Amino acid sequence: MKNIKLILILIFLFFSHLNLSAKINIKYKIGDEIITNIDILNEKKYLVFLRPNLKSLSNTEVIEIAEKSLIKEIIKKKEIDRIFKENNNPNIDKEIKKKLFDFKNTKNENEFIKLTKKNKIDYNKIIEKVKYESLWNELIFQKYNSLIRIDEKRLKEDLVEKISNNQKFEYNLSEILFEIEDKQNLKKKYNEIIEFIEKNNFKTAASKYSISNSSNKGGKIGWVKETLLSKELTLLLEKMKKNQVSEPLKFPNGYLILTINEKKEMKQNITFEKEYEELIMFEKNKQLNQFSLLFYKKLKQNTQIYEY
Repeated sequence: MKNIKLILILIFLFFSHLNLSAKINIKYKIGDEIITNIDILNEKKYLVFLRPNLKSLSNTEVIEIAEKSLIKEIIKKKEIDRIFKENNNPNIDKEIKKKLFDFKNTKNENEFIKLTKKNKIDYNKIIEKVKYESLWNELIFQKYNSLIRIDEKRLKEDLVEKISNNQKFEYNLSEILFEIEDKQNLKKKYNEIIEFIEKNNFKTAASKYSISNSSNKGGKIGWVKETLLSKELTLLLEKMKKNQVSEPLKFPNGYLILTINEKKEMKQNITFEKEYEELIMFEKNKQLNQFSLLFYKKLKQNTQIYEY
């Protein structure tokens, strides 16, 4: 009798295992790593946790974003692990956690852990994800910092002209940097994004379409002084109203569209030295972001990606 019971239990466990296995499907193979439907569903949870605006999208759209996010993460992670053999840095971990806790409006680690449990999120996993993004930025800095070129003469001349203006503004901006495929039409792609923005909002559109790092924050750049912007962008923003979406501007890594969230007049007690220092830093970050996108694109092109 005991043997019969044991056999029945084993049969039950065997078929339960088969049933569970049947639900797991391989969706992608990135190099030697696979992405399953379960991985994509978990990524969807992480993305919605970090970008709640994605809840307004259909399940199909969020799944598509999750797939792209996982592919990008795996490609970046492979390169990071190759370059940084040891990536355990307590200072980096501490800084990442602080930013993440602030981002989710939690006072401390315990409060954040409670929030992750409530949303069925793996705390260590989400810390790891954010950490790899930080390490990617460090990798880009180490690799390309020496290649940054600053035209100091031009920047100084432009800054003198801007400071001399009687009225200067600061803009709270959001961006979408998008690419078009070889067979795509720019106008058609732009209209598609505009229609999506009108149906949803700019923040959600950035999460769906933007290839910029700011897509993680719904495209938000934040406050930018007019003195830091190029003449082209300054002239463009002067003509725009709040929440208006710009026409696409050709950039080295694609096409840029902007929207003004807020606008305010700059304080007049500004000094050339301070503004120039900020301008140099702004220009360096802009070039590093461009290098980041180009390097990722190169890695992706050299990676075998199979879809099932």
